[in-house]
Amino acid sequence: MYNPQLNSNGELTHLLSIEGLPRDVIVHILDTAASFMEVSAREVKKVPLLRGKSVFNLFFENSTRTRTTFEIAAKRLSADVINLDIGRSSTAKGETLLDTIDNLCAMHANLFVVRHASSGAPYLIAEHLTRVNRDIHVVNAGDGRHAHPTQGLLDMYTIRHYKQDFSNLRVAIVGDILHSRVARSDIHALTTLGVPEVRAIGPQTLLPGHLDKLGVHVYHDMAQGLKDCDVVIMLRLQNERMTGALLPSAGEYFRHFGLTPEKLALAKPDAIVLHPGPMNRGVEIHSAVADGPHAVILPQVTFGIAVRMAVMSIVAGN
Repeated sequence: MYNPQLNSNGELTHLLSIEGLPRDVIVHILDTAASFMEVSAREVKKVPLLRGKSVFNLFFENSTRTRTTFEIAAKRLSADVINLDIGRSSTAKGETLLDTIDNLCAMHANLFVVRHASSGAPYLIAEHLTRVNRDIHVVNAGDGRHAHPTQGLLDMYTIRHYKQDFSNLRVAIVGDILHSRVARSDIHALTTLGVPEVRAIGPQTLLPGHLDKLGVHVYHDMAQGLKDCDVVIMLRLQNERMTGALLPSAGEYFRHFGLTPEKLALAKPDAIVLHPGPMNRGVEIHSAVADGPHAVILPQVTFGIAVRMAVMSIVAGN
């Protein structure tokens, strides 16, 4: 089956989505990230894997955290990094996305990191580059409600770091799954890596109807959903992507689905809590949990740099 992310040898040339990625490709990314963590622990600031190559950060949506970690990752690989001010770019003046891409190709780009509000935009760019025979790589930094593969991968790295093995885990994803590209990427990654039980917890209005077809167990009650879980992934309420009145109020949401110490106590004693950020304290997570011993939210950010180094070095390295 054709996969636009892989070349004829099954090697990763673009990272567009975790969906459809073979397990061995995901494990290779995680193992490569682990090697970068070891290098970082030895206080080696840079490696020359992308020396002489140009990485263009094309963020059509705001994201300080993701863009910053991609920039740090590229610089640690010795790449030249160009951050485009999309708000003042030619696309804001009416130029098409692909015309913008063609102009950047003429500036000798080697890799595009793309974040876009429209689902499928990174795919469109990757297909265009293939069609015009450009040996330029695309990494999806989040597209609409569709996918956020590097966030999914850094979540998997975090889980593996603390739990070592995926084969005996019970993982709960809590919150606004309907609008969450992170949740979609996490679900595909968890099932591909062999997690036996993935749970989705949230109000019916914020859960898509097809989760059972992905092998996900659906819960509308936190007490039942969190019971005996090893990993709890909290999601930010996607206010900017919501349309209509899907929730009565933020306070009501927190009462039922906010993660408090009392609710977390229903999970296993050594459960870990993840959050892709930015957090809405008092809406989806209590500060006592966010700052508590079970939270691994700041290590996620650190691991994210290594994971993004791994992805860029694999797709664009020599």
